[in-house]
Amino acid sequence: MLTSIKTNEFRGDKSKELGMMYFRVALILFGAQLLMGLIAAIQFIVPGFLFELFDFSVARMVHINALVVWMLYAMIGSVYFMLPDETGVETVGIGLGKLAFWVLTAAVTVVVLVFIFIQVGSGTETSIWLINEGREYLEAPRWADIGIVVVVLTFYWNVFATYMKGKQTGIMTVLIADLFALAGLYLAGMFFTDNISMDQFWWWWVIHLWVEATWEVFVGALAAYALIKIIGAKREIVEMWLWIEVLMLFGSGILGLGHHYFWIGTPEYWWEIGALFSALEPVPLVAMFVHVLYDWGKEQGKAKAEGHPGAVMNNGPAMAWIVTNAFGNFLGAGIWGFFHTLPQVNIYTHGTQFTAAHGHLAFFGAYATILIGMMYLGVQYAYGVKKLTSTFKSKMAIFLIVFGVLGMTVALTIAGYEQVLVERAELGGGWTAFFAAQDLPWYIQAQVWRAMMGVVTFVGFIYLVWDLLTIGKHAKAAQAAAE
Repeated sequence: MLTSIKTNEFRGDKSKELGMMYFRVALILFGAQLLMGLIAAIQFIVPGFLFELFDFSVARMVHINALVVWMLYAMIGSVYFMLPDETGVETVGIGLGKLAFWVLTAAVTVVVLVFIFIQVGSGTETSIWLINEGREYLEAPRWADIGIVVVVLTFYWNVFATYMKGKQTGIMTVLIADLFALAGLYLAGMFFTDNISMDQFWWWWVIHLWVEATWEVFVGALAAYALIKIIGAKREIVEMWLWIEVLMLFGSGILGLGHHYFWIGTPEYWWEIGALFSALEPVPLVAMFVHVLYDWGKEQGKAKAEGHPGAVMNNGPAMAWIVTNAFGNFLGAGIWGFFHTLPQVNIYTHGTQFTAAHGHLAFFGAYATILIGMMYLGVQYAYGVKKLTSTFKSKMAIFLIVFGVLGMTVALTIAGYEQVLVERAELGGGWTAFFAAQDLPWYIQAQVWRAMMGVVTFVGFIYLVWDLLTIGKHAKAAQAAAE
């Protein structure tokens, strides 16, 4: 993962190497996210852990922000990686892209250090600009907000200019439109209004539409590219489902916002609209995978019957993570999202650990999985190997991480169920009920299991890093021996 090969044949080496730079930082931030999550999980069980040294609120804040930022890094890296393959030309502004990378990395480092070492402060204009804006999930200080906008606009210009210069495939056309929406929606969270309902309305446009519209479409574009790259899927099939996904996600994502609106003072009809449409988003992506894999399986069977080998899967670990993405997305974003956003249920589950269960499985299943798959494609490129086969470390990484996240999801679901029964249904949902529910055995045991499953996930992450750093070297040695 640290060495890239050189060749005279055009492959977009400079763009791919820029993508690899983003992948490396993404992996570091992924580890930081998991470490902060473990600290917060322990503090749930032992409130005195690191008392007056490292607040739970800070551990949670860094955990969530590291999640968003590592995914943003991996997304940018994935686009730079696929851009020359899709357009047939080198990225237009490599130097500008590298400058943006270093600016973003320096800014992220400063923001994280400020979060950790300046944990509390007065809610003044100076604090908003230099320390923390005080908005959940959007805590970055205002100067960092502006920096993120500049970096993303630089990235978008690079992608758009390259797209206009080279081939204009269906995948890239969708991606260009999606990245414009992704950049634009961030601006909705950069202004302030004294009306809390209005402020929360725009806040949800960033938090929710980033995830349930632009990010989902982005994942569809990556999946389409990866399926073509790994198993030679037919472009017309993946692009057909990608366009269907665009139609469904931009419609359902926007309307799906409604399951938040009721709770900030907007009209009651948003209940039904939001609950219905927010559940439709993963459907086209799953359909794309099923259609492609069915089509690939038929061709394999036909080739075998005719006595010759069919299309070869040239990157086993990447394919494993990408298949996991399709069904993880359906479970986390679809099933776990749907069963607690129905209005008749959400009146009890809103703000409980049900939300955390959905969030953990949805972010992992819908986004982390495919971004890890793209990292394995990066390793295959970096070492110049024709085929990457799963190793013991690859299998342990995907098993432990998936098992750990599913375990956390189940544990948090049990904790949420206990909150609904005791805190909401029995005791009425006040502060006394909130604290009473957290002292009961179901809740405490569920939080213990969540922490244990977090450790399993972290061990899986260690296997993942170990594999990414070694699999390419072993594959290259095996390829050389075979030749």
